[in-house]
Amino acid sequence: MKTLGVDLAAAAKKTAVAVIEWGEGSARLVHLALEVDDHEIVDLFGVTDMTGIDCPVGWPEALIPFLTGHKNFDAGPVLAHDGIAGRRLLAYRDTDRFVTAHTGLIPLSVSADRLAHPAMRCAVVQAKIAGLHGAQPRDGSGQLAEVYPAASLKLWGLNARGYKGRGSTEAERLSVLLANLREQAPWLDLAGHEERLAGSDDLFDAVIASLTVRAAAVGRTLRPDEAHAEAARSEGWIHLPEGGLSGLTA
Repeated sequence: MKTLGVDLAAAAKKTAVAVIEWGEGSARLVHLALEVDDHEIVDLFGVTDMTGIDCPVGWPEALIPFLTGHKNFDAGPVLAHDGIAGRRLLAYRDTDRFVTAHTGLIPLSVSADRLAHPAMRCAVVQAKIAGLHGAQPRDGSGQLAEVYPAASLKLWGLNARGYKGRGSTEAERLSVLLANLREQAPWLDLAGHEERLAGSDDLFDAVIASLTVRAAAVGRTLRPDEAHAEAARSEGWIHLPEGGLSGLTA
């Protein structure tokens, strides 16, 4: 099995991919790249078994009626979201609230934060994948699953605070985080890419995305139950890993 992890940014410059090939009791990083365009992502999707993308694959269900109501001067759907509680339903998806309840982390809003720009690109990437390989369910039940590296790292017991950025402090924290990952996953062969991973949080997150989607592929992530299934099909579903890293090679 091969898993593709994508750390998707609004532009190719900060978009990273990582392909891990899985064997019995082992895994090897076989492809690692930065400054990746849509074409390469779609091509890699076609030659791997499962893709994990670090970006929302959908928007809150309540957002479209709200915007349509505003456009058409229909006050009903707009006033339905008066107040902070109502606006939270426009800003956060059901899966975002699920992640917060289970991890304490608050994902960025796909509709009210800078994450909206990468999400627009993600929608285009999904359409390109659909054109060549078929539409992928947004709940992760196909070959594409939404992942959240910060949540995966926390659930795996890896201290991931403050490693993003270009300063010396962030670089030091990323190096420590990489060392901790290697300690917890000695079966993962990074194929000589340690220096590149220690120097780029984008590349590192792509590896974590690839590891997380492996968890999804082997049934070791939290799936939407009946209460969340409908929203997951429309809005997307962040796959949170269950169990430790050691279970990924089972």
